[in-house]
Amino acid sequence: MDNELVYRFGLTRINGIGVVQAKQLVEHFGSATAIFTASKKELSSVEGIGELKAKAIKEMNDFTWAESEIAFCKKHHIEPLFLTDERYPKRLLNCYDAPTILFYRGTADLNNSKVISIIGTRVNTEYGKQITEQIVNGLQAQNALIVSGMAFGIDAIAHKAALQNQLETVGVLAHGLDTIYPGQHKVLAKEMLQMGGLLTEFPSKTLPDKHNFPKRNRIVAGMADATIVIETAAKGGSMITAELAYNYNRDLFAIPGKINDAKSSGCLKLIQQKKATIYLTVEQLLEELGWQTKKVSPKRQKELFIELNDDEKALTTILMKSNDSVHIDELYLQSGLSSSSVAAAILNLELQNVIACLPGKRYKMV
Repeated sequence: MDNELVYRFGLTRINGIGVVQAKQLVEHFGSATAIFTASKKELSSVEGIGELKAKAIKEMNDFTWAESEIAFCKKHHIEPLFLTDERYPKRLLNCYDAPTILFYRGTADLNNSKVISIIGTRVNTEYGKQITEQIVNGLQAQNALIVSGMAFGIDAIAHKAALQNQLETVGVLAHGLDTIYPGQHKVLAKEMLQMGGLLTEFPSKTLPDKHNFPKRNRIVAGMADATIVIETAAKGGSMITAELAYNYNRDLFAIPGKINDAKSSGCLKLIQQKKATIYLTVEQLLEELGWQTKKVSPKRQKELFIELNDDEKALTTILMKSNDSVHIDELYLQSGLSSSSVAAAILNLELQNVIACLPGKRYKMV
């Protein structure tokens, strides 16, 4: 059996090591194998690990569960996605609490160039249903990936509307892939496997317990460019997801509704707090996200007249390779530069009129 894969699974079961420190360790050592073969001294020198946690890693020697879970994944065609894997959702890597391993079944590219999460109440109104279907229909030409949480109400409407519009859609689950919750969505789940997929950070035999849903919500928020809240009360799962999207610096939109409608109170609160942009039309949404821009031929000859430093050259190279605008998160990922270096380079490039900033934290060559 692949030792690296066994160690990857084992990394999720070490006492005192959560996803934040697991990510830290992976970034420091580069692989799960390197973590488990490192000396106690090397491990304890990593910030936040210390001797006790280093000892817990070195004492981890029972990988029976890992081997069993790997066998389960192979049998059911489930793809384990580790932090360093190419198919791991790259947008999640910008979240400090990215899951160490994700379990995925499906056909959709989780790194689609355009990803939208649509969330809302489990008990929607006809208005909420119509708006959800209108938004998804408007995203058809963008070939966007639609993400939601497979719950009753707005989630299910978004998934179904995506399938009807021939758009890939991914359901993020709060349990293992050996079951579907709610059970009434088994047929929907089967359809999504053919045109989209199912994603979870929970291994098999994990039940849909209440405390799993907030964990699930951070994936819904973190793997998308933007989250749209259709209908929600002032408290609940959708508001947790919205808050996560806001804290992850993702674009957040909320549908306005009647001020005396409890199902619109959460959306109105997000708009009032200036955490969410008010959604009015699909055209406005696309403009805000920078997905509806006039195609301008990059004036590459500017490089002949403007001296760029190494950081600026790295960013312009990425932008010139793209046929579309590029989100700032993608600039971080592809350049490998720190956030401060990217910010400084962007500022200089904008001042020299080499690049332009578009709505939705996207950039393109001028």
